[in-house]
Amino acid sequence: MTLWESRCPRCSPPSGAAAEPREEGSTATGMTVNPPLCFRGKKILAPMVRVGTLPMRLLALDYGADIVYCEELIDIKMLQCKRVINEVLETVDFVAPNERVVFRTCERERKHVVFQMGSADAERALAVAKLVESDVAGIDINMGCPKEYSTKGGMGAALLSDPDKIESILTTLVKGVCKPVTCKIRILPSVEDTVNLVKRIEKTGIAAIAVHGRKKEERPQHPVHCDVIKAISEAVSIPVIANGGSHDFIKEYMDIETFQKATAASSVMIARAAMWNPSIFRKEGFFPLKDVMKDYLKYAVRYDNHYTNTKYCLCQMLREQLETAQGKKLHAAQSTQEICEVFEMGDFYEETTAIFEAKKMSLETETQDEDDQMDDPDVIKMAVRFDKREYPPQITPKMCLLEWCRREKHPQPVYETVQRPLDRLFCSVVTVAERKYQSTLW
Repeated sequence: MTLWESRCPRCSPPSGAAAEPREEGSTATGMTVNPPLCFRGKKILAPMVRVGTLPMRLLALDYGADIVYCEELIDIKMLQCKRVINEVLETVDFVAPNERVVFRTCERERKHVVFQMGSADAERALAVAKLVESDVAGIDINMGCPKEYSTKGGMGAALLSDPDKIESILTTLVKGVCKPVTCKIRILPSVEDTVNLVKRIEKTGIAAIAVHGRKKEERPQHPVHCDVIKAISEAVSIPVIANGGSHDFIKEYMDIETFQKATAASSVMIARAAMWNPSIFRKEGFFPLKDVMKDYLKYAVRYDNHYTNTKYCLCQMLREQLETAQGKKLHAAQSTQEICEVFEMGDFYEETTAIFEAKKMSLETETQDEDDQMDDPDVIKMAVRFDKREYPPQITPKMCLLEWCRREKHPQPVYETVQRPLDRLFCSVVTVAERKYQSTLW
């Protein structure tokens, strides 16, 4: 089994060099490159914390969404992550030091997913963008979230009062990555100030701007200011994505176009209406909610979504039905298996997990075979496990070995390290005093 692992080439020629003509979708090296994401005439799943995870994004695409944004992910957390290819799930995972998957994506959405981050620092934002850019279709900076977890770090809506920092972050990203860069804002107290800010943002070279038509202190029950979004749409040439219409406008698919016309926007971004029923994106109309929930749950099981996140999203869909017998069972569920049983999908859960276990065992066998083939008779093997509790603070076996080599006047040790993709464990062969050593414990 192989997984794609794309590489994003630097598409621009060196400064002063003439670009050679080439076929659309290819580079000078012959590598195929996807055309840039277009933000005109699109129906978009908005970034929503705890909602915009992989199962919801895939479901929205199935129902007709053109572009899907992930939930806001904080730059500092992402920079602690390691990019891992998950061969069992066929995903690319960004895994934190505590083994928690912070961001998971797959081939199905690679041309459609925009990675939204929270950041208040241009260099950190660029570092995160470079980390994920080969796996996503675009990069977005959240400049509209009014919640404290975002604003307290100077992120989200806090950026709206610091145009210089906005300009610095967006300019750095536009120059530093080859994927489209967007941002999402809320409107300012005055129309004039909002339009002036957006014009300044436009000059950074971003591909589009999403505008939530409410001020940072306003909430969903407040009317969306379509007139302000319209003023922005008429003032700039880049695509404007209208957001915030779920409460006042968007009750069914046809309402999306109504909201777009009212705001003169290029595209529409949908949050709560899609959270309640992602089949809002279907031209043919809504699917029955029970079928939507089962479709969502299939993706949640297929991509090993954490059960607490799965339960949260399903509860958002049930809404007023949470007090029914099914709603109470869902609320009480404490695992993905229990959630599946609530929806009479226990057999699906067992079949899917059995497939995963078989795939995992097969990969383990392949890995063991590769290990056996790599056996080197010249390598001295010992079952040595590193337990840092056996060493003084800040001291490691590598430091001890290096000091010994210096004392004995040997060349410094040379390490050849490999990582096992299946479980991300490491193994090294170290050459010391012209002999090779390896631990049999990964």
